[in-house]
This record gives sequence, structure tokens and C-alpha cells, in this order.
Amino acid sequence: MNNIKKSFSIRDLENLSGIKAHTIRIWEKRYNLLSPERTDTNIRRYSLESLQKLLNITLLYNNGYKISKIAHFEEGKIPQLVTDITSKSHTEDYIANTFKMAMINFDQALFTQTYNSLLEKYTFSEIFRETFVPLLNELGILWQTDTISPAHEHFVANLIKQKIILKTEEMAGVQSVTKTPVIVPYLPENEIHEIGLLFLNYEIVSKGYKSIYLGQTVPLKNLQELMKTFEDAHFISYFTVSPTKDKIEEYVAEFASLASDYPQAKLWLLGYQTQYLDPHKLPSCIKLFGSIDKVIEQL
Repeated sequence: MNNIKKSFSIRDLENLSGIKAHTIRIWEKRYNLLSPERTDTNIRRYSLESLQKLLNITLLYNNGYKISKIAHFEEGKIPQLVTDITSKSHTEDYIANTFKMAMINFDQALFTQTYNSLLEKYTFSEIFRETFVPLLNELGILWQTDTISPAHEHFVANLIKQKIILKTEEMAGVQSVTKTPVIVPYLPENEIHEIGLLFLNYEIVSKGYKSIYLGQTVPLKNLQELMKTFEDAHFISYFTVSPTKDKIEEYVAEFASLASDYPQAKLWLLGYQTQYLDPHKLPSCIKLFGSIDKVIEQL
């Protein structure tokens, strides 16, 4: 419990709730909705309870309740209304805010409970695309603005990885291998951003392909062993930070050289770093994709 962040600045509240700091100050002054403590230098500091209250108020506000009305609710009325709203429909605000509270508290049980409630209504692919991707994007911004620590981001990212891996294993148990070629997802050396590739692997398995998932930071020369075993292997990789701009052309040239004795071998690439490749100058065995969805369409 000592690692839980219990004190927040007004800027933290703005970043986590989406309500501007200026608006929070007005709500605080005019309606006494929050009661921050003050530092010796008169800077506002908010408790974890204040953050939870603001997130609940934000949900009501975004669902049509006026602040002037919310301010006069008796204690306990706000969380009850939030429960009523979310019991009728899983609102995006509520789900996002619940995951944020799970993150702030390093609360795996709350994360899992929220995730399981989504599974009752949506497919795993829908949850990943509509909930996890926006959440991860927002966490990246929260980390950059120093609202959360890298530990918070890693905590959520690894829980999402666990869910993808579990769903992939479940799918592999019920989905027969009916299609070719063999797909080999991997990340190059020094590349550890794995969530996108893990989800793509889930989609590959769900479509009936044999997948040989190699994971993070795989040396390029190690791929040749797969080429020897599966001559039609299609390798898929996600270049987020590596290879770097000055190394990426050398990388694809080396792959083409390794694959020269295996004419059916292919390399499909996606990710930020691929913008530095000219698709018209690539070896015939290499193809670029702008998104995971484009890869899935090709399968």
C-alpha cells in the first residue's frame, strides 16, 4: 500500500478527469465540491477520495447532470447515481475512470472485475480496440505529463498483455489450424513494445493460422532456422523504436539476403519506424502495412 499515490495536484486531476483545472477551481469555490489541502506555499493537493469523487462527478456531468444540481446531492447520492447509470450501460467514461483507479491503486482485482464486466457484452477484439487502445494512448500522455509514474503504465500494460495471452491460448484450444502459410510474429532486437504484436497474434490464431510467436528482441539471423523448417513462413514484425531510421534499410536488406534461398518466405512490417522505408524500393519479399487492421484484412 505504501506505493499507492495518495496526493494529487490540480493538474493531475485535470489530466485524469479531462476537466480543466480552471473549471475544477470554479466548482470548488462556487459549489464546494472538493476540499483540497494546502501546502505551506498555498498549493492545492487532493486526496485519492477527491480524485474518485471528481471522476464520478465527471461521469454524471457528461451524462447530462448540471453541476449546480450535483452540488446539492446528499452524501452517497453521487456514487449511487453512477452505479445506476453504469448498471444500464457500460459508459465509456465509467470504464476508463475505473481502469484509471485500478492503475492508481495498483489494484489488479478492480482491473479484472472491470474487464470481466466488459466481456459480458463485448468480444475480446472489441474490448481491445475500443477500450484498451484508447486507454494505453491516454496512459502514454499521462506518463509524459508526469501525472503517473512508469510503474503505473507498466502495471496496466502487463495486465493487458496477460489478457491477450490468455485469450490467445483459449482460442488456440478451440480453433483448428486450417490455413497456410505459417505465421511467425516477432520483434527485432531492442524492441520491447509488444502489445500490438500480441493482439495481432491473437487475430492470427483466431483466423485458423499456425502461429509461431517468438516475442521480443529476436536477432535477425535466428529467423533463418524458421525458414529452413517452414519454407513458406510469413514473418510479421512491429517496428516501434527499432531498427532506428539509419538502420532500417540495412535491416530489410539483410532479411532479403537471409531469405534468398527461400523464395516463399515473406516479411510483413508495420509500426512507426516503417515510415522511413520507401515501399517502391523494397525487396519483393517485404511488404509494409499501415495498421494492424490492414494486416488482418490480408490474412
